[in-house]
Amino acid sequence: MVEQPLTARRRVVTLVAMCVAQGMILLDNTIVNVALPSIQRELDVDPGNLLWVVNAYVLALASLILVGGTLGDRYGRKRVFLIGLAIFTAMSAACALSTDESALIAARAAQGVGAALVAPLSLSILADAYPPERRTAAIGIWAAAAGLGFGAGPVVGGILVEFFSWSAVFWVNVPVGIIGLVLVITGVRESRNPAARGLDLPGAVLVSAGLCVLTFAIVESEHFGWTSPIMIALLVVAAALLGSFLLVESRVPEPMVPLAMFRDTRFTVACGVYAVMYLALASTFFFVTLFFQNVEGWSALQVGLSWLIMNTPFLIASTLAGRLATWIGTATCWLGALLGGLGVLALAFLTPGAGLLAASPGYVLIGVGYGMAVPTISSVAVSALPPQHSGLASGVLNTARQVGTAVGLAALATLGLAVSRTSWTAESASLPTSAQASNPAIIEDVGGGQGSVVALQLGPAAEPLADSAFVDGLQAALLTGGGLMMIAAVFAFVVLRRPGEPEPIDSDDLVADVAPTERPRAA
Repeated sequence: MVEQPLTARRRVVTLVAMCVAQGMILLDNTIVNVALPSIQRELDVDPGNLLWVVNAYVLALASLILVGGTLGDRYGRKRVFLIGLAIFTAMSAACALSTDESALIAARAAQGVGAALVAPLSLSILADAYPPERRTAAIGIWAAAAGLGFGAGPVVGGILVEFFSWSAVFWVNVPVGIIGLVLVITGVRESRNPAARGLDLPGAVLVSAGLCVLTFAIVESEHFGWTSPIMIALLVVAAALLGSFLLVESRVPEPMVPLAMFRDTRFTVACGVYAVMYLALASTFFFVTLFFQNVEGWSALQVGLSWLIMNTPFLIASTLAGRLATWIGTATCWLGALLGGLGVLALAFLTPGAGLLAASPGYVLIGVGYGMAVPTISSVAVSALPPQHSGLASGVLNTARQVGTAVGLAALATLGLAVSRTSWTAESASLPTSAQASNPAIIEDVGGGQGSVVALQLGPAAEPLADSAFVDGLQAALLTGGGLMMIAAVFAFVVLRRPGEPEPIDSDDLVADVAPTERPRAA
């Protein structure tokens, strides 16, 4: 039995609810960045643990986003969506109430679990609510709301931190989340997919554990040393967990990530380029935020407003990406990656005393490049596989983005911190109190760009040396990220520049995942 179409009012309520939830999820991806220096100071968080404030959320989201979609299809999208939104809202309050870094990191991880249940289901719920002839317009509004949330994050975060405190960037989610819950309860109907794939719990556990151990090993490499027994053991455990994940995925009847998808070179390269782009972007956000707030003394609001120079070109370019693709085809993939990489490289040469004018070219290049590349790469990845697998292709692509963000941020931030510490060792030799300069707490302050804090302990002469050491680390990390973007642009040029036909996939290798536009409605 097919359900009757929803009334116009319920369709509008459903659309508003999905826009509110998706906008809030993406707002949280960027709003926290401008609060990191305040969190660093008020909770006394060292740079390594500051990474986990970002990565705990991203890793949970990356590991479970495909599980969230499967749970919704099997047990009811509205039900799972409500559970996810409730978790996200409650954990936002827990983040705001955290009094130490451990509590904040744990709450951020739980917040990511909630986001993983919400993010993959909003589009499926919209597809169920709107008939095909109206679906495109509804999805366009939904995408605009998501882009607005992502772009507004730095500005909103800057305002909240400036006039309240870092906790306000989490408190803001609570009333928005409650409004979303009310809208979903009152306006969204239940739907599910009777033909949905089974839940691959072993795969989800293995990939989550493997990514967490690998990221922890990278972040803590400076403390343990790459050749220490602890580090070797962590890397072996990570390799074993991720290897077991691949083995499980190749043998279970309904894998979370069917490995057969990656036989298509275009799909594989699209996922790889996407991961590298967000690896570089996450590292840029992390270091540039610390640079302008800690080294240059900008307020959180000034940093947030400065990112409008990046976000505005992004929104314009992403809006025009479809039209541009009709003129130059998928060249927007490699050209966008190239421009974005050049933007990251430009920011690598920021120096103490640099103002907004020095950062603006990099901001504009990143905004234009990512705005061109992101929509086209998404389209290429989805179209690389047969239409019945489009939903799964989209989920795997988004997972690649989150994994790139988490593991890449850990790797480049660790590289930057290592270079800063090495540079500080050389710089501090000129100080009269150089013996104090090896104090681990001081080294952590240097790695976090807190030259003014170092000056309070070692004297005014130490501040420019500490700032210089931090900038050396920023340069190493962003040069590496920009360089990887150049390599990604080459792969995109070689593999993605020409449209290709979807490769047929044996149904024995890949369980069909019905696309959102084709999923049957609940009886």
